[in-house]
Amino acid sequence: MCHSLQDRVLNTKQFPALNIEDWGLLYYGAALERQKNLVNRILAGEVGDHLVLVEHPAVVTVGAGNGKGDLRVPRIALYKMGVGLYQSDRGGKTTYHGPGQLVVYPIIKLPPNIDSSLYIRKLLTVTIKVIRKYGLESNLRKGRPGLWLDSQKIASIGVAVRRGVAYHGLALNVNNDLTPFDWIVPCGSTGEKFISMQEMLGRPVDMTSLKEDLVHEFRLAFGYIQPKPLKRPSWLKLPSLDINKMSATQKILDKFSLNTVCHNAACPNLGECFSRGTATFMILGEHCTRNCHFCAVKKGKPKRCDIEEPLRVARAVRELGLQYVVVTSVARDDLPDGGANHFVNTIKAIREFCPRVPVEVLVPDFMGIKEALHIVCATEPDVFNHNVETVPRLYGLVRPQADYARSLKVLAYAANHGLQVKSGLMLGLGETNYEIEKTLVDLRFSGCMYLTLGQYLAPSSEHVSMNQYVPPKDFDKWANKAKSMGFRDVAAGPLVRSSYKAEAMHLSNDRTNTALALDSSLQSVKEPSDSEFASLT
Repeated sequence: MCHSLQDRVLNTKQFPALNIEDWGLLYYGAALERQKNLVNRILAGEVGDHLVLVEHPAVVTVGAGNGKGDLRVPRIALYKMGVGLYQSDRGGKTTYHGPGQLVVYPIIKLPPNIDSSLYIRKLLTVTIKVIRKYGLESNLRKGRPGLWLDSQKIASIGVAVRRGVAYHGLALNVNNDLTPFDWIVPCGSTGEKFISMQEMLGRPVDMTSLKEDLVHEFRLAFGYIQPKPLKRPSWLKLPSLDINKMSATQKILDKFSLNTVCHNAACPNLGECFSRGTATFMILGEHCTRNCHFCAVKKGKPKRCDIEEPLRVARAVRELGLQYVVVTSVARDDLPDGGANHFVNTIKAIREFCPRVPVEVLVPDFMGIKEALHIVCATEPDVFNHNVETVPRLYGLVRPQADYARSLKVLAYAANHGLQVKSGLMLGLGETNYEIEKTLVDLRFSGCMYLTLGQYLAPSSEHVSMNQYVPPKDFDKWANKAKSMGFRDVAAGPLVRSSYKAEAMHLSNDRTNTALALDSSLQSVKEPSDSEFASLT
């Protein structure tokens, strides 16, 4: 019997784009047939998107990842215990469903800008937000689908997509018995241990309230309802601009046909920086090979490297009369060296034309290629900057093609070559105070001595949404915290960006005679070995 949540959860007349159905306790085979029927009807244009909530009687399902060998007990034993066994067309391998476990089946037509991997991350992020309301902080693990509480798995995920319509979904352990997971090798991983919300909290969880929370967060995440826009705080103000100076700066950039991160990343400080006659050069084209969900830089297939670009950058530096230069780039995973040689040529050209001008490079991770890092470090840029951008838990949502551990090793490599190492974080994406502090500790372990902290501002509605405006007093708090950890200098504030007034930080660095020693609890990491780098590429 189909139990509608329409009256108990949300008024569907107000939000007609998503139909909510609670199928109660329903056998897996029957639920699978209903799902497939809904997929066909959505493809035929007969019905709209659906979000199905269900519990299943005890059943082991084997996904398209082929986990037939993952049974730890004979099939006849499952039969005698009344446990079903089904071959499913979802992704993943073997898992278990049972009463007290909330299974979520979104059967929706995916928007053109959401591929299956992003869809999975968004669905997991919905679940993270829901169980956070119960005081449980879960996380993602690279290469291991699902959600984790420390080392124990609390949710499994497996989806299928047919002609753009997604079905199957996610199973969250709420009040269910965890013993049956011992009967299988879950998800093909022998070391996986499972946990439930009830076991973590020491009490049963009200399933009705949980469903209401999940429906609401799902609607928000996938645009069926719009979140209440955050009111822009009075303290978030851009400085006055010098239009004539801005125009003069732009003319020089146009003259040399150069890209800037100021323009391409929709930086809020563009007007102020151009008014001061400064800009951050973005080399290697204007199309990035990665699809970071916080960044406004264009995505797509880049053009060939412009071998004349380094010379044009150097000439623009001289004509602008810059006293400090920041050079960044798009990610170029299509190039064997990730664009490292182009950075080297740009640094050399600037030093030839403007030998007294310090050069800061803000580099991508070069896919962890040690040789690429070596040639950039060998040119000894005055500052080596590589941003971790956010806390590790949010990487899957914010920058899915990056790797937090790899970024730390990139910073460590530069630090161990004696370079002044800098990194940055965006705040306001939903990170916790604990996560920020842990990330700062990780950065200090990597040898990073200079830090920028700024407010994330979503470039458009297509990008990751902003969670909150972080007030200036909190930025001050984190700056003081970072300095107490041994960071030599910190720039923190709502409008701070990696290259914003970077020359001021460099000048303060020049006035520091010796590097601050690491605390005894923050020992310097060793230079990564070739095998360590290879494992991260």
